[in-house]
Amino acid sequence: MDAALPPELGALQEALTANERDARALVDGLTEAQGTWRAEPGSWSVSQCLDHLAAGNRVYLAAMEPAATRARGEGLSRRRAALPGLLGGLFVRSLEPPVNPRLKMRAPRKIAPRAAPALVDAASAFLASHELVQRFLRTYADIDLAGTRFPNPFIRGVRFSLATGVHVLAAHERRHLWQAWNVRRAAEHPQQL
Repeated sequence: MDAALPPELGALQEALTANERDARALVDGLTEAQGTWRAEPGSWSVSQCLDHLAAGNRVYLAAMEPAATRARGEGLSRRRAALPGLLGGLFVRSLEPPVNPRLKMRAPRKIAPRAAPALVDAASAFLASHELVQRFLRTYADIDLAGTRFPNPFIRGVRFSLATGVHVLAAHERRHLWQAWNVRRAAEHPQQL
């Protein structure tokens, strides 16, 4: 934990660090064949889960960055804890694993995974995008994340606070890392399907 971060952002930083450890453990010892294996047509492989996360992190941060830069330029310093509001909190919780099959969502086209990304490429892209998320958190921890809004890049007309945004990113990572672990277990033991 970064001692300079406020408590709720320190906890979020710890959660992001746990996501990184989880992703590294996920791909450790995984062969390319296992990493690109899919249980059935239309399902995702481990590499597709990571590819989706990399794209999602980049697109979400691209939407968040201008609002954060503007808030910094306007001197909007931290006023309260960087936690999601009521609706944002509900959305964050809807992303958390285990995923309820009735609440499954289709990935927006902007962040749909490539058809067959190589495992090493997808893992590298995810880790690079994940570092950008962590850097965003450290860079903008001192602005009013709870009071600064950005346009959701996937839902026209919806604006979230930057605080909601960083929590969405962490929960979204947990969701698809959980999914990827399930795929890895199935790839390692396909006869048990």
